[in-house]
Amino acid sequence: MLGPMANRAGTVAQSSDLVDVSALLDAYFDSTPDLSEPAQRVAFGTSGHRGSSLKSSFNEGHIAAITQAIVEYRAGQGITGPLFMGKDTHALSEPAQNTALEVLAANNVAVRIDARGAYTPTPALSHAILGYNGSRTDQSDGIVITPSHNPPADGGFKYNPPHGGPADSDATNWIAARANELLENGLRDVKRIPTAQAQQADSVSTYDFLQHYVEDLPNVLNLEVIRSAGVRIGADPMGGASVDYWGAIAERHNLDLTVVNPSVDPQWAFMTLDWDEKIRMDCSSPYAMASLIKRAGDFDISTGNDADADRHGIVTPDSGLMNPNHYLAVAIDYLYRNRPQWRSDAMVGKTLVSSSIIDRVAADLGRVLEEVPVGFKWFVPGLLSGEVAFGGEESAGASFLRHDGSPWSTDKDGILLALLASEITAVSGRTPSQHYDGLTQRFGAPVYARIDAAATREQKSALGKLSPSDVTATTLAGEDITARLTEAPGNGAPIGGLKVTTENAWFAARPSGTEDVYKIYAESFLGEDHLRRVQEEAKALVDGVIA
Repeated sequence: MLGPMANRAGTVAQSSDLVDVSALLDAYFDSTPDLSEPAQRVAFGTSGHRGSSLKSSFNEGHIAAITQAIVEYRAGQGITGPLFMGKDTHALSEPAQNTALEVLAANNVAVRIDARGAYTPTPALSHAILGYNGSRTDQSDGIVITPSHNPPADGGFKYNPPHGGPADSDATNWIAARANELLENGLRDVKRIPTAQAQQADSVSTYDFLQHYVEDLPNVLNLEVIRSAGVRIGADPMGGASVDYWGAIAERHNLDLTVVNPSVDPQWAFMTLDWDEKIRMDCSSPYAMASLIKRAGDFDISTGNDADADRHGIVTPDSGLMNPNHYLAVAIDYLYRNRPQWRSDAMVGKTLVSSSIIDRVAADLGRVLEEVPVGFKWFVPGLLSGEVAFGGEESAGASFLRHDGSPWSTDKDGILLALLASEITAVSGRTPSQHYDGLTQRFGAPVYARIDAAATREQKSALGKLSPSDVTATTLAGEDITARLTEAPGNGAPIGGLKVTTENAWFAARPSGTEDVYKIYAESFLGEDHLRRVQEEAKALVDGVIA
């Protein structure tokens, strides 16, 4: 749930909102992390290590150490193929790529960087890894340099192993621990050569990420029907890595597609401010997407992507920006009815804080639902094997299989999901939002929200270690409790919190990794008043258990 709208939310950024790029870059090279401060150590969340040079949490030392740790990790895993590396449009991404290249070349790792020297969306890198590996024994892996939708002052660094998706906790914990050890030792064990020498190294070559991705799209989407139907598409890269991809898609596949804003600006001065008056490239936020929403009537489908294009935002003329949960339900219902080559037993994947309307859609389709913890990494095995044909999470991230049931990407693909909205419109003659209205007539109309509740570090730790027996309540907001979960039902993995369900509602509580709060996700099929009761009782229940 977005926070309360600030005074300037949804308005164009002012000069006072813009980051000083020169200061940001100077700090990348000049600042040294204080390792006694937890916030300045290397730490991998669900999407890699993130931070800002202005806070000494993302700088040259961090990237050199992480890259050396990745070199050692892949050697220990027997990974001998090329490492694909791409960057997004954040100001810190290019210097971080140069630092990483210096370390990789010094270690004689075969590296493939973009042939155009341009930006690489996360899904294009995942697609490249899978395309290379096939049945090869010299497996490839990759690094994506992006903090996703985070503000312009941030940087991010993510590792994707040979399965093409986000690295699991075993890998990231090892890499983070080794990187911090290297930092503590003053980077003495980090091999490195100058950037100019690294760029000319025999081990460094190029790869045309854009061409391979764009040319392959007909194998995962029905672009012919979009073209034939004349669907008018407006695509907003939001200043991110998909900027050249949308124009190439329009040209190569002859689509009626307009790149709404082709600008790339490390300050993102053209952006409208998010709910908290910060510049954030969040394509699921109506405030960040305000400019595109104003133009909804100009196109049959309008779409937005975040900076690395792993997330999608869908805007329709009849309803504006779709709630990500609503679009996931529509995409699942459409795809499983229109992909006849997919396995008849292929499951539907969702994270446990995604809407329960997905459960009802999956049941209607006769498909098994695989409900997993938060994090796209949990969908990787199923997408690789074809056992899961679609994996989606509530934060507007998803991917699905090719027409023939083989994997397309094992990371989130915002370009793919954005184009799917046009396919749905072309095939059915209805927008995704009109499809969602039809689903609610059949399955009910849920209301969904997320709130934060204060918690100490000790209380957050307790929440992350709960067992179902710790919850003694038998009812929630007037309904009998049907399940108390601390492990995901789809794979038995710990959820790092608690989920409680009833026939018509549920809540999930998870500790924040960065703030002294825990997050309460809640949903009800019985209306707004019932949702508020669920939220109130959820907070009282959790507070009582972790006190």
